[in-house]
Amino acid sequence: MEPLSPPTPPSGSPRPRARDLGIVVGSGVPGPLNAITDVPGVRVGHTTVRRTPDVHSGVTAVVPGAVGPHRPLPAGAFTGNGYGKLVGTTQLAELGALETPVLLTSTLSAFRVADALVGWMLGRPGCEDVRSLNPVVGECNDGLLSDIRSRPVREEHVREALETASQGPVAEGCVGAGTGTVALGFKAGVGTASRVPEAGGGRFTVGVLVQANFGGTLRVLGRAVPPESVGVGAGGPGAAADAGSCVIVVATDAPLDGRRLTRVARRAVFALARTGAAYSHGSGDYAVAFSTRPDPGALVADADLGPLFEAVLDGVEEAVLNSLLAATTTTGFGGRTVPALPADALLAVLGAPAVPGPGGR
Repeated sequence: MEPLSPPTPPSGSPRPRARDLGIVVGSGVPGPLNAITDVPGVRVGHTTVRRTPDVHSGVTAVVPGAVGPHRPLPAGAFTGNGYGKLVGTTQLAELGALETPVLLTSTLSAFRVADALVGWMLGRPGCEDVRSLNPVVGECNDGLLSDIRSRPVREEHVREALETASQGPVAEGCVGAGTGTVALGFKAGVGTASRVPEAGGGRFTVGVLVQANFGGTLRVLGRAVPPESVGVGAGGPGAAADAGSCVIVVATDAPLDGRRLTRVARRAVFALARTGAAYSHGSGDYAVAFSTRPDPGALVADADLGPLFEAVLDGVEEAVLNSLLAATTTTGFGGRTVPALPADALLAVLGAPAVPGPGGR
């Protein structure tokens, strides 16, 4: 890792991303936006639902181009710990096929979001004869900062996220499905990253997007960074290591089938360990991976998947860091406040000599 420099936020961004701080995960090359939208045809849309001080929630849509029941995409899913809701998992695992965009939201809003997604899909051109549809919706519990029982995410919010999804830069932090989430003792949210590996004689793009809301002790490039080390208190009452979840979406233009994509999804959940995830009883840790090639043709051989696996591992680690660095201190439901990860203090910790101890890398 090169010497760390003071934060220099990119133009138009109030908070730096990991690479803006000189924090570089792995040696892989990122795509132009370092985002899941670097994968051709993949769009992302957010709707943020905020009614201060009690509601901090929303929905995020990952929309592959032209996906639908008549043109499903190869896909796979992996459950690291099943304490959560990933709507549509069984058919996704059985058929290895994705029929809809992947939506992320708050726990008690997941079912309303799934219904709204079905309604949106049935109204799409070419779906006039559809009589069965498998929506895929993941969730995290944002109840620490948001009045989760109010189920604030509604059909109009889902439609807005889908209709405004774009292929440009992806907003991160306290936006969409990440508006009220907390991870590793800090305010977190949505984060994204990408890599452009070579595998099986081809060059492909792998993009990831995370909804980070899990417990544990933050690790940055293998170094433990508990909240007290950067001068802030723990992330509020209830932000303990036995609470929270993480949903990861992986997109790629590599020619892969459902079985291979399940292997890719498995590595996405594995990558959370690098960031300090506790994988506790109350954490729902899920990944969905899809290829944008509906008919992948000649597949990347299993023996050649290593660079794609590495791209996912590095991308998820960086996306989690981006979700933390982009987020801002939030006071929410019940007056609870969760602090943001301060970039300058983080750089000071990383620049100091490491204290020997177990678990570093």
